[in-house]
Amino acid sequence: MKYLVTIIFLITFIFAEQPDAVIKVEKDVDQRATVTVIGANSVEPKFKKELNRLFKADFSVSGHFLVKDSNVSNISYSALPISITTNSEYTLLYNFSKTANGGASLDIKLFKGNPKKQILSKNYSVSRLEKSPFLVHKAVSEINKLAKYPPIDWINRYVVLARYTGAKKTEILLADYTFTYQKVIIKNGFNMFPKWADKEQKVLYYSNYAGDKIKLYKLNIYTGAKSLVTTSTGMLICSDVSDDGSKLLLTMAPDSQPDIYLFSGGNAKRLTTFSGIDVGGKFADGEQSVVFVSNRLGTPNIFKMPITGGSVTQIVHHGTNNASVDAHNSEVVYSSKEGRKSFNIYLTDSSGSQTRPLTSGGINQYPRFSRDGNIVMYIKRTQSGNSIGFMNISANRSELFNMGISRIQSIDW
Repeated sequence: MKYLVTIIFLITFIFAEQPDAVIKVEKDVDQRATVTVIGANSVEPKFKKELNRLFKADFSVSGHFLVKDSNVSNISYSALPISITTNSEYTLLYNFSKTANGGASLDIKLFKGNPKKQILSKNYSVSRLEKSPFLVHKAVSEINKLAKYPPIDWINRYVVLARYTGAKKTEILLADYTFTYQKVIIKNGFNMFPKWADKEQKVLYYSNYAGDKIKLYKLNIYTGAKSLVTTSTGMLICSDVSDDGSKLLLTMAPDSQPDIYLFSGGNAKRLTTFSGIDVGGKFADGEQSVVFVSNRLGTPNIFKMPITGGSVTQIVHHGTNNASVDAHNSEVVYSSKEGRKSFNIYLTDSSGSQTRPLTSGGINQYPRFSRDGNIVMYIKRTQSGNSIGFMNISANRSELFNMGISRIQSIDW
């Protein structure tokens, strides 16, 4: 337990709660298409306020649209384009309603130009009202595609995280990327380190700490089917999954020494043998390499080694505590301590060259790439609590959302 507590302290974090949302604009706004979002007069005011917020967040974080305020009010969803007056390149008119079965329905009409020409009309629905944020995310991702911009399908994905609820008690929950939707899926017990097992986000891995044995489970979040993957003593975490789902990178400590293991076909192959702490392995370089956190130089830092084993290379050469890392092909993102109360997110390549900061100031930790590598998700701590941030690397835009959740143990996307 002594080793477990020490290592969990190194690779997790416990924060406060309830920050205000912040938007940081870094890209020349003139390069983005303008869009005005209008809720029809049939939409209940409480829903309209929330939906307008979500539409604005989705369009803004895409890096492709600039949302302009609307002076249009009391307009019917069946209104003709000629009656809608805006100066934006795109105008979105939507209608939202609850359905009889407890779900929700979103209708949209998209107009382009002045005079306006309708270019899209579509309906989206969900079976449960609380999942309404995903209607907005889906609509905006399709509008973005229609406008022939690079895809932003990442806004449709679930975020999965574990949070502490008491001493050795946690629960695992799902959220949309803005944390407007939240649902607990695993509770009761000490369940930690959830990790998506597939691209479709139907299955996930998580570790259950109970007694002397630590168990790694695989769970289908839709059917509830659960299977035991492997067990260990001391420590057991799935830190990464190969693109085809056949191989896992595990951190295990069967002899009180945490190391990186490659798990495939029911067998675990030990990759690191350092007599210290090696944790948090991530596939890199087309799954030919592994990047990981190690204290082999005295403090936590980022290293790389071939997937087949061999020499270990240091790829980060600054900071006094680099204890969180993620990789996407040859790109690496990590959190680095700078000063007594400052952590910043850095982007580099797997050789450690071309390093640049993605944040400047404050406490920014736990970076995670999107599946396409274009977005970095991270946690930002302020005096008022926690935000979840998303950085669009290519568009140079970032946005923060209030998480409304404290004492986060780990997170995946």
